[in-house]
Amino acid sequence: MAEIKLPRVEQGQTKIRNVPIAVTPEGFWCCPSPVVFQKTLKAQNPLNKPKSSSPPPKTTIQKKQNPLVEKKPTSTPLRPGFASDDPRSFGCDTPSISAANAVPERTSRPKLENMPRKVAIEFGEPGTSNIKVVLLGKQGFCVKLSVHKNVLIENSSFFANKLSEEQFGLSCLEIDDCEDVESYVETVGLMYCKDMKQRLMKQSVSRVLRVLKVAELLGFSLCIKSCLEYLEAVPWVGEEEEEKVVSSVLRLQGEGVGVSPVLKRVSSDVSNPPNDTLSHIMELVLKSNEERGRREMKSVVLKLLRENNSVPNNAGSADICSETIYTSCRSCLNSLVALFRQANEPEFADKSVHNKEPVVKQIVLEADNLSWLLEILAIRQAADEFALMWASQQELAALHSKIPVVTRYRISCITARLFVGIGRGELLPSKDTRQMLLQTWLQPLIDDYSWLQHGCRSFDRKVVEEGIGRTILTLPLEEQQSILLAWLGSFLKAGDNCPNLQRAFEVWWRRTFIRPYVDAQGNLVQSDSSMTSKE
Repeated sequence: MAEIKLPRVEQGQTKIRNVPIAVTPEGFWCCPSPVVFQKTLKAQNPLNKPKSSSPPPKTTIQKKQNPLVEKKPTSTPLRPGFASDDPRSFGCDTPSISAANAVPERTSRPKLENMPRKVAIEFGEPGTSNIKVVLLGKQGFCVKLSVHKNVLIENSSFFANKLSEEQFGLSCLEIDDCEDVESYVETVGLMYCKDMKQRLMKQSVSRVLRVLKVAELLGFSLCIKSCLEYLEAVPWVGEEEEEKVVSSVLRLQGEGVGVSPVLKRVSSDVSNPPNDTLSHIMELVLKSNEERGRREMKSVVLKLLRENNSVPNNAGSADICSETIYTSCRSCLNSLVALFRQANEPEFADKSVHNKEPVVKQIVLEADNLSWLLEILAIRQAADEFALMWASQQELAALHSKIPVVTRYRISCITARLFVGIGRGELLPSKDTRQMLLQTWLQPLIDDYSWLQHGCRSFDRKVVEEGIGRTILTLPLEEQQSILLAWLGSFLKAGDNCPNLQRAFEVWWRRTFIRPYVDAQGNLVQSDSSMTSKE
């Protein structure tokens, strides 16, 4: 380990800190950790600190431990490793150029004791270098690099332009307003590394992104390439880090840099693949024979679809995907009807429980598959056709009552979900479809209600009852009356084992008995007022 001297000059009092830095095998520096820079800035005293009346104490300078510590000529007014309060006076005795604009003549320097306190770090070996690069950062934080012109010109188009032939005799180059001095130091240091990949392997993704940004500004193509190779190979932790990588790489896309290997992590060259992939995933899940894996993947797919629900789908792609889902729905329905027919055959009743088990399991599986497909359609706002398909299953509804409730109650979960969806406005089937759905499936749902409450984990009684009530109230008033009176008879017999549609009943009551009277009174008042105005 070598040392750099980090001095601070404040009104005639000089204080030196020795900051350890790592040295590369090539003999150049590796930038200190970010903590070094942060501690340096925090160590500065407030600018309005009163001047001490006591004489400045003598400061001893530690003996250098490595030849990389800069040693200034004796003619320089500052000692080795010292930094002036003026960030532009880093021993540049010969003419210099600023990265922002050329400065042919320098103004007279203000007195040292009148300047704000500044902090500086020096890197490199001035004895072998032939140019100094001064980085001027914020809060008076400055860094001086003793480097070599040929290295800068060979690796950086920025430095090559600044150090053109007519300006080749310059010995000091300043870069103003550096937002990230540390990354500038690191990037220039990488110009001396023979194996940049090995060097970057020790860094975090965030630090490499900072180096990449500076390399882009400096036109350091080899560094950009090494950073992209690193980002393509290293794992990205979390969505936030992924977004930072993608945005940084996309910024380089229009500059002829090969960013495709990195971006292939998040995008594909295959034209329009998502719908085919989703269909394939659905097919794998529906045909799975492993119960736990199938259940977990159904949950994962639904969660991901809900997260992406805010992303608009291409209309044509959505139609193709929905058609694929409905094909699976029809297959499940056909299988379910066939299983119900089989379960209603006389010889099926004579079979042992063990022999009945495969059919029962298959009924449960098909019902669960239909519920899952309905949820996907509801998320994609494409479940209207499913409502019509389900409302048209008169045969299945007729066979439903002949199957033991322990087997059939999962069918009513599908009906309940449709009512919830209509009540929430997730699907908007026609009036005829809503009426047929209630006529076909409300009574089977009432018959299975007790089992739904105790046998279905995801069943929410209040949500289902609100959905049923709202669905009923979308019909004409006469049909509301017919359905609610039939429900009232069931509720007065079954109590808690029947959906409680009291809120919908109250709305219907007010519409039927109160509102006509209020409307009549309003019309009468309006008629009286009009007659009075005529008089």
